[in-house]
Parts: sequence; C-alpha cells; structure tokens
Amino acid sequence: MTQFALIMLAAGIGIPVLAALNARLGQVLGAPGAACVVLFAVAFVAALGFYALVGPKTLSQVMIAPRHLLLGGVLVAFYVLSITHVAPHFGVGNAVFFVLLGQLLSAAAIDHFGLFGAQISPLTWTRALGISVMAAGVWITQIAA
Repeated sequence: MTQFALIMLAAGIGIPVLAALNARLGQVLGAPGAACVVLFAVAFVAALGFYALVGPKTLSQVMIAPRHLLLGGVLVAFYVLSITHVAPHFGVGNAVFFVLLGQLLSAAAIDHFGLFGAQISPLTWTRALGISVMAAGVWITQIAA
C-alpha cells in the first residue's frame, strides 16, 4: 500500500507542475490549444514507450470495450485545455484548488455509488467530515496567500 500512496503522491505533485508548465507553454506559443497538442504528443510518446516496455499486448481489446470507458480521454483533454487556459489568468493555486475540490466531490460520489465498477465505499458522516476538512484545508491555503 505504501508504494501506491507514494505513486499517487508523485502524481499529485505533478498536477500543479503540469498546470504551471503547460500554462506557460501556452503563453509562449500564444495559444493554449497548441500547448495542449504538444503536451498530448509528448504524453502519447511516453505512454507508448511505457506500454511497449511493460504493458501486455492487449490494445486490440479496445474494440470490445464499452464506449463510455473511452470518455477518460475527453476528460483529460478538458482538464489540460482548461488548466492551460485558466491558470495564467486565475493563478495555478486557485485553479488547482477548484480541481482538488472537484476531485474530492466526484471521488466521494464514485466511491459511494460504486460508479464505473469502483469498489463501493459508502459516504459516512465521518468520511464527509474528512472530505470537508480536506476542502477547508485547501481553501485556507488559498486565502492565506
């Protein structure tokens, strides 16, 4: 479990770094959309390399996967496009605050209802309080700035 926590911690650290880097690339290129195309091209090459090294060769199975499972690509594109456009105007911290708030809310709903095949973890009063404390903590970091 520790390795999973550390991997996700690293992913969490990477999200604001990604936001800042791509927002700046969008400014340098003069177009947030162009920065996103570059980001996804680099990400595609990285993912393809990772898959070639360690992934089981099962890409052919995508043809039988339920189509709604492919919406993750649309969601990641929306995230990258929105953070690249918004962060230079709103600030990386403010943008990521609202991303984190959205993540807390959607993660709670996904876990509570077991959406998309997720393991069910009911939203108890204790979990709701914990999510509220996390959201308050993130909010405090933004008002203190």
